[in-house]
Amino acid sequence: MHGFHYSGNQLKCEGVSVAALAKKFGTPLYVYSQRTLAGHFQKLDAALAPLDHLICFAMKANSNLAVMRSLARLGGGFDVVSEGELRRVVAAGGDPRKCVFAGVGKTGAEIEFALRKGIYCFNVESEPELARINKVAARLKKIAPVAVRVNPNVDAGTHAKITTGTYENKFGIAFEQVAGVYARASKLKNLRLRGLQMHIGSQLTAVQPFELAVKKVLPLVTKLAAKYKFEFFSIGGGLGIVYNPALASGPAAWWQTPAARGILTPALYAQRLVPLLRPLGLRILIEPGRFICGNAGLLVTRVEYVKRTGRKNFVIVDAAMNDLIRPAFYDSYHEIVPLKRRGGKTVSSDVVGPICESGDYFCKNRPLPKVGEGDHLALLSAGAYGSVMGSNYNSRPLAAEVLVNGRQSALVRARQPVEDIWANEKIPAWL
Repeated sequence: MHGFHYSGNQLKCEGVSVAALAKKFGTPLYVYSQRTLAGHFQKLDAALAPLDHLICFAMKANSNLAVMRSLARLGGGFDVVSEGELRRVVAAGGDPRKCVFAGVGKTGAEIEFALRKGIYCFNVESEPELARINKVAARLKKIAPVAVRVNPNVDAGTHAKITTGTYENKFGIAFEQVAGVYARASKLKNLRLRGLQMHIGSQLTAVQPFELAVKKVLPLVTKLAAKYKFEFFSIGGGLGIVYNPALASGPAAWWQTPAARGILTPALYAQRLVPLLRPLGLRILIEPGRFICGNAGLLVTRVEYVKRTGRKNFVIVDAAMNDLIRPAFYDSYHEIVPLKRRGGKTVSSDVVGPICESGDYFCKNRPLPKVGEGDHLALLSAGAYGSVMGSNYNSRPLAAEVLVNGRQSALVRARQPVEDIWANEKIPAWL
């Protein structure tokens, strides 16, 4: 389900013309659907209703303040991985008491800031980190809530750069070592052993890896919960979305009728996991990111040139890998559609950006409608790991962002002025 559709021949976000937004705010432009954000959160929340649960949005997927406030108002918490992200939670009106702090490299300053803000829990990745948290908490005369991240050594079958649940990855503590780690941590006076956490990877579109990991960890969490009086079990995030419409039968059908194709939905996820988790009697935390915001956003770009060579049709656009790096980084698929739908034959095309890298592309050899200079295209499913991974490579300013709510729209991040890119740079006196 998402809020983007054609009305006549015009692409709309909810009730607003995407072309009108591009004309008003320029391109490259991210457009987000608030209805989609809320809908995905609420469906997952409802599916997990039989459990005492908390959804902590993995804000690394999209940390725009307006997106975050939308989810905070629905009762969501946040999964943060830096002091900067926790500060964003506060700026967006989120509740630090509903935040979990993940990541393998937490600094002493970050730990102190999180303790002063009263976060719900640290998801701890190593024994040295436990020792550091204990030391900082002792200095502040506080008790730090912690949960060890167990690495269940389950291969989720996802892209090598986003798998996290095997012993080849930097994350978590090996399954066989966790009981000993808790035993040693229980002797550290400034720690509260609040729960156990796991996470096996990102962009998983089948429920089986989650089910396998939960079944493997359940005996361990049951034993440790009884011994240390746990409050929660976090099953992590990683719920994926459909990027390629060829894998589904329409923009909404993948959400509504997935069972026959084995595609992950909140209902299927809960159907398989709730019966396993309910007997624990613990609060269940879940940390989705892409699942909530991925299909809630698109990137609008303008066609600058069409370059035809003997073998290729290059559609050169004003967006680039600094705006959306996923295709260059992961060779990821994003559906690309014109803002004005048109018939006629398609042309096998490479959609490429202006950056001086061969990897600066959004698709290769894809059948697309014929377009020309001044036309606009939309890259769908760009709401997660899009703008948030943007950079100033080639001294290109960060793109603007717009949030749509019904027939309303608002600029939620202005386009970065070019001069701001080098505003903090200084030329030494001898030059």
